[in-house]
This record gives sequence, structure tokens and C-alpha cells, in this order.
Amino acid sequence: MDLFLHYDFMLRALVGALVIGLAAPALGIYLVQRRLALIGDGIGHVALTGVGAGLLLNRSPVLVAVIAAILGAVVIELVRSRGRTSGDLALALLFYGGIAGGVMLVGLSDASSAALNSYLFGSLTTTSPADLATILVLGATILVLMLALRPALFAVCHDEEYARVSGLPVRALNLLLAVTTAVTVTIAMRAVGVLLISALMVVPVATAQQVTRGFRSTMTAAMALGLFAAGAGIWVAATADTAPGASVVLLAIASFLVVALAAAGWRALRRRTSPAPAPAPEPHEVVLR
Repeated sequence: MDLFLHYDFMLRALVGALVIGLAAPALGIYLVQRRLALIGDGIGHVALTGVGAGLLLNRSPVLVAVIAAILGAVVIELVRSRGRTSGDLALALLFYGGIAGGVMLVGLSDASSAALNSYLFGSLTTTSPADLATILVLGATILVLMLALRPALFAVCHDEEYARVSGLPVRALNLLLAVTTAVTVTIAMRAVGVLLISALMVVPVATAQQVTRGFRSTMTAAMALGLFAAGAGIWVAATADTAPGASVVLLAIASFLVVALAAAGWRALRRRTSPAPAPAPEPHEVVLR
């Protein structure tokens, strides 16, 4: 705790991680609902192409990554909505094209391996005040949109045809999800890196689903778990001198394992202690006269 109180860079890392820990699961629950849990990885690879382009052109890598991620997210949504290419195939194309483009552009630039690793695996402790302000503004915007538009977004993710018949602007909402996913990826890139982004979106949601039933309760629990993993991960990184992004993700996965095992044990205990169902009465014999 002394590290958080005496060093500004640790305070910035903690605040940035907490904001991302809240925003990522709030968006991730919609992606899980649509069975697009890995879209964060795909957009992260496209963002890596933007990082490579920024390093090659001597421009802000984060700004170029935002533009590349938004374009990639919009393209994959348009391809998916046309119906000619499945979501899985579109994600695969995004994966391979994004990582190949990123590796090629970074190789053509004069960037060091340390600079590349900071984007691949995160470098939250190097967050500047300007970076923190960007994370706060964009994270708060994502959080407000996901909460304010929850009924409409849930309808679109649960049954797109029903939402369209109900008069909801399905295409606009789908594009909103795509753009907010891209923005979430780029701000989370500072925390966990492009290779671990999807974990922060998906793992808290998967953990919450073990013990909750309704959509609202699952969303609330996932955000609480994301907040816990982010805060505890930064504390572990500060005390054990480990990578912040990896610490956050490993704690999120550990939480999933603990909750899953506890839920399975509770269900097994309930089955053992619950009274056996009464046997069905035997049918009366029918006597023919």
C-alpha cells in the first residue's frame, strides 16, 4: 500500500486498471452473449498493425491503433451482417491479417523490442497523466453507454431478428458495439497488452455466469470481479515485482477456477442432502368384468 501512496506512477496504474476492470466486463458480457468472445483478440491484432504503422510513420502509436481498431471492428461487423461470411471466419481473417501486418510494419520500423513488448503485454506502470486522462474519459464513456443502452443492446445480442421487428436500430447498435469494442481494446492495451485483452473482457463474465442467472446480476457480478482482478493484480505486481497485465489476468483466471469449483461443490452437496423424490405411485390394476 505504501507504493500506491508514495509513487505517482503506481497511483496512475491503479486508477487506470480499475477503470478498465470495470469497463471491459461491462462490454464483454454483450460479446459473450453474441458468441464473439474472441473478437477482442482479433481487434487487438488489428490494433497491433496500427501500432506498427505509427512506429513506422513516427506518429502516435496509440492514436493510429485506435483508428486501425475502429476500422477493423466496423469491417468485421459489416462482413458478419451481410451473412456471406460467418463471424468465426471473419474473426480468423482479422486474426491472421492483423498479426501479419503488425509484425511486418514493426519489423520495417526502427522500434526496439522493449517498445513492442509494451504493446504486446502491457505497460501500465508507464502510464502518463495524459494516458490516464484518456483512459478515464473513454472508460467512463464506454461504461455509461453499456449501462444506459442495456435493454436495447441485450435485445440485439439475444435475438437480432426480434429486435429488428421491434423497431430497434439494429445496425446502428451493432456498429456501436463494434466501435466501443475497438476503443476498449486500445485503452486496455496499456493495461494488459494486445495478447491478453480478451481475457479481461471474457473471464469475469464467465466467472459471474457460474453463480448468477439474470443478465443484470451477471453484468453486475462481472464488473465487480473485473474490479477485484484489476486492483488485486496491481497490488500483486507492486509487491512481487511482476508484470501488471499478466498479474491481472492470472488473478481473473484464478477467480474463475475458485468460483467454478465452489459452485460445482455446492451443487453436488445440494444433490446429496436434498431428499430423494417420492416414488411414483404404481398404476392401479384394471379388472375387466
